[in-house]
Amino acid sequence: MSVVNAIVEIFQESGFLALSWQNWVMILVSFALLYLAIVKKFEPLLLLPIAFGMLLVNIYPDIMADPLMMSSYEGEVVEGAHWYDAGVLRLIYAGVKSSIFPCLIFLAVGAMTDFGPLLANPMSLLLGAAAQLGIYVAFLIAIATKAITFIPGFEGFDALEAAAIAIIGGADGPTAIWLTSQLAPHLLGPIAVAAYSYMALIPLIQPPIMKLLTTKKEREIKMDQLRTVSKAEKIIFPIVVTVLCVLILPSVAPLLGMLMLGNLFRESGVTDRLSDTAQNALCNIVTILLGVTVGATAEGKTFLDFKTIAIIIIGLLAFSFSTAGGVLFAKLLNVITKGKINPLIGSAGVSAVPMAARVSQVEGRKYNPSNFLLMHAMGPNVAGVIGSAVAAGFLLMTFGN
Repeated sequence: MSVVNAIVEIFQESGFLALSWQNWVMILVSFALLYLAIVKKFEPLLLLPIAFGMLLVNIYPDIMADPLMMSSYEGEVVEGAHWYDAGVLRLIYAGVKSSIFPCLIFLAVGAMTDFGPLLANPMSLLLGAAAQLGIYVAFLIAIATKAITFIPGFEGFDALEAAAIAIIGGADGPTAIWLTSQLAPHLLGPIAVAAYSYMALIPLIQPPIMKLLTTKKEREIKMDQLRTVSKAEKIIFPIVVTVLCVLILPSVAPLLGMLMLGNLFRESGVTDRLSDTAQNALCNIVTILLGVTVGATAEGKTFLDFKTIAIIIIGLLAFSFSTAGGVLFAKLLNVITKGKINPLIGSAGVSAVPMAARVSQVEGRKYNPSNFLLMHAMGPNVAGVIGSAVAAGFLLMTFGN
């Protein structure tokens, strides 16, 4: 009998009884994301740490506990608590909330980005701008939720929350985190998870929209080879963009400044060690820390409510409209240039580098095996990075304090 009692006691002290149905739902979601990352290879560098962080926090919620605010379950203020008493992932999460991680990711992205395709075809800037359509559509949808009165406890989103949700349409996780931490920090968890999850699922989201909005003849268009861009152009570009954009929108300086600094490391030719560190060691470290802690914000008891569901739905609509905006504008340019632009590259105008460009390449090769759209798609793709950062700066200038 003592053995039975010991087993019962061990079970009672285990984590099984502490988990709610919401935790179990999120554990199943984390399994699905792990499957997509490992088996289907959907952007595993992003999806795997996010999924594992989600799994950790729902098995052991105290890993994200913040004793300075409340205990994990009772919601009571803990007297005499110190910052170092917080859960280990909560401490790392400070890098997300403070915007340190997003800015460092932008530094790494800049060091890995070749703006040559954009400079070789400046028209790509227009495609990058058109692919931000989802941001503004999502903002209008989020604001419109204020009119919803039939859902108990749901009051819709105010202007600050709507602006933070809208940036999901830029398909840029660091930008989404940076803007949300400024405007609506209480929504940081669901917005970050939605942004990064949809970025990883771009190979599933974009192709049906691309196929729906283009004809077979358009998808078969073969584009001319891009001109060679000089080193001087590549060095001058990040400096000029920084000066112009920051003077016009000072609030965009942290993100855009770090992006262009990283690119200057790459293109200057005199900071190879710094460029290599930013592209590899720094990027890998910050990706691990940011991915795991973003996933760990999806704790079932706080994550599964109607606001979160609404954010997930609006985020998907934002991605869809951004893709559609880029494709439709590329179709317009194709008409203007008399058939020289393959509309598939328009979908790459979202900020997810280089995922969206690879999707354009894959879809183009399906209809014309001799087609090579990757470099053409990289132009609007890197333009989308700039476009999403500028859009975030505009929203912060308009709705920030």
